[in-house]
Amino acid sequence: MAAHLSAAARSCRAYVRRAPGTYVWLAILFATTVVIRHVSPETADQILEKRSTNLHYLAVSPVRVLLTSAMWIAGGGWLFYFVLYNIFHVPAERWLGTGRWLAVLLIAHVGATYLSEGVLYWAIARGYAPESARYTLDYGVSYALAGVEAVLTYLITEPWRYLYIAGVLFFYGLALVEGRDFTSVGHFSAVLLGLACYPITRSRPGSWDPAAAVRAGWRRLRPAPQR
Repeated sequence: MAAHLSAAARSCRAYVRRAPGTYVWLAILFATTVVIRHVSPETADQILEKRSTNLHYLAVSPVRVLLTSAMWIAGGGWLFYFVLYNIFHVPAERWLGTGRWLAVLLIAHVGATYLSEGVLYWAIARGYAPESARYTLDYGVSYALAGVEAVLTYLITEPWRYLYIAGVLFFYGLALVEGRDFTSVGHFSAVLLGLACYPITRSRPGSWDPAAAVRAGWRRLRPAPQR
């Protein structure tokens, strides 16, 4: 039993070491989630308001809020994002390397933030949104996640990559059509920015064939033939 536990611990450490940035980020998100759950709603609003990438703080302290806004979860819960990070961020970081993975995150998070807030600024200037919208809470990790989901298109082999990106575009495009708010603009923009990161991926080796992965998984699960 102890040998099995030791082997499992070594496998877990090896798994985490192959995507260190993802797990450092998850650890930070866990800590900030615990903080938010143990303070009053008023205090939570004050904490998040000062870390929001709204128009006011983007004008006053852009670098600070762009960094700190990605350290808090906006809905969904930590376990939900733990699963999503392992599905999308872990393979992306392993494939691209931590530096290139971070570059995709920054491009998607910063670019989508400015594009979405730019749309909001345009709406306020033309009277389609109230002046108070400058102070709307805008924080979370979903823009970076959408960008990474998109960039993984280039890891997937043909023809599956076309089905994958069609699904991603449909998911975020439908949200844009139905929501028609600055957040849905940000998510769709992040997907397009992730696709625009193709030059970052060109020199990276490796690919993933979903059909081959399913066949390999089925072979492992299928019982060995009896002699």
